[in-house]
Amino acid sequence: MAEIKGFMRAIEKFKKPGSGRGNRVRRSRREQRTRFVSLLYLSPSIIGVLVFFVIPFLVVIYYSLVNNPVQGKFVGFRNFLSVWNNDAFRQAAGNTLRFSFTAVPLAVIGSLYLAAVMESRIPFKSRFRTFFLSPIMVPIASVVLIWQVLFHYNGLINEVFTALGGTKTDWFKSDFAQIPVMLLFLWKNLGYNMILFMAALSSVPHDLIEVAQLEGATKRQIFFRIKLRYLSATVVFVTIMSLISSFKVFREVYLLAGDYPVSSLYMLQHYMNNTFRSLDYQKLSAAAIIMSLVIIVLFFIMYKAEDKFGRDVED
Repeated sequence: MAEIKGFMRAIEKFKKPGSGRGNRVRRSRREQRTRFVSLLYLSPSIIGVLVFFVIPFLVVIYYSLVNNPVQGKFVGFRNFLSVWNNDAFRQAAGNTLRFSFTAVPLAVIGSLYLAAVMESRIPFKSRFRTFFLSPIMVPIASVVLIWQVLFHYNGLINEVFTALGGTKTDWFKSDFAQIPVMLLFLWKNLGYNMILFMAALSSVPHDLIEVAQLEGATKRQIFFRIKLRYLSATVVFVTIMSLISSFKVFREVYLLAGDYPVSSLYMLQHYMNNTFRSLDYQKLSAAAIIMSLVIIVLFFIMYKAEDKFGRDVED
């Protein structure tokens, strides 16, 4: 019996290496089959991203480095320097950055304030919420028509100023032309941002707030020391979405003032649209890359700030 048991152990030891290699081979084939099936399902999305995003982006980079798309002669950074030294581009970039750096903070702070007010117990809360959400459902063409009536030279705003002893202002042809556009931007975006902040405020741990109240913390301290830290990710997201919307304000400006508005309303999209009409693809591509780099730098700064505050909250 001892000899039989020893013989069986020898057979098992002999089989184990082979069986282990067989399992590894089968496992490797199964993993390869899984990867192939996954790639097969993902192939439409991958092809779509390549065709509609990656390849056009590479084409834009190529156009920005040649004299024209027909000859394709490499000129280095000459197109970038030409665009950077162009007075129209500088004016459009300055107006766009000035509008973004003014409208985006107002949109973020205003929507956060409204969300904090809506969180408290105030009368007619649902009606206020509906009032700020209604602009999302209104077509932009209708809103622009209302704004044209309000800010026309003989419109309601000037009539009110005249009744109060002021003078009339041709809003869309003056240095204050960005004010009506900024009010339109805020009116269209405050409601959506407010909903995002309300959802984020509802997820703040209530036990921390109760402990802070027991320790004698004021409402202001609770908001800035606890709630605002937990809202860091939402603040960054709302800022990014508002920044993207501010760069797309060309639609409203175009409907209000046309292709060539007053100098204070001449945005980057106007410059790119007019450059596209003249078929100057190399300068258009260079301007698009410059604008993309600026947006990437701004996004990087915001993500770094959010990462710092987010790590503080996790600790």
